[in-house]
Amino acid sequence: MRYLMVDGHGDPNVGTAFQDAVEALYPVAYKLKFASRDAGRDYVVPPLEGLWWADDMDSFTAQRDKSRWDWTLMIMVPDWVDTSSVPSSVRIETLSEGRCVQTLHVGAYDDEAAVLERMHTSFIPENGLRMTGRHHEIYLSDRRKTEPAKLRTILRQPVA
Repeated sequence: MRYLMVDGHGDPNVGTAFQDAVEALYPVAYKLKFASRDAGRDYVVPPLEGLWWADDMDSFTAQRDKSRWDWTLMIMVPDWVDTSSVPSSVRIETLSEGRCVQTLHVGAYDDEAAVLERMHTSFIPENGLRMTGRHHEIYLSDRRKTEPAKLRTILRQPVA
């Protein structure tokens, strides 16, 4: 799939880098959507997604040290969309993850650690799999409008 992407580092709740990345993506996504609609092919802008990784993946589970996290925020765009006018602050890249393990998490983002711990240390190895690629999240809820206990997030991990 083809995505608009912006990279960053660190705790998404500290500083402005994470919010700046969100604010860079959405205007571009909607500009492309409206240009496509005007050309006769409308579509719904998909939800925000994120790839997450760190040198030590325990920083997502046991340690929960967000300052060590790297991330790429993404919004998918259809293949037919002309992306020639995308600004240099946003890149376009194709993501092909292959086989994945995923689950729907309902609740606050900070409550994901236990789910990820089970996914990484129990489910994946118990099924003869190993993690490949970056942890992937798809944000089905708008965190600005949804109480934390009701947030819905797909947690995905590419595996082999």
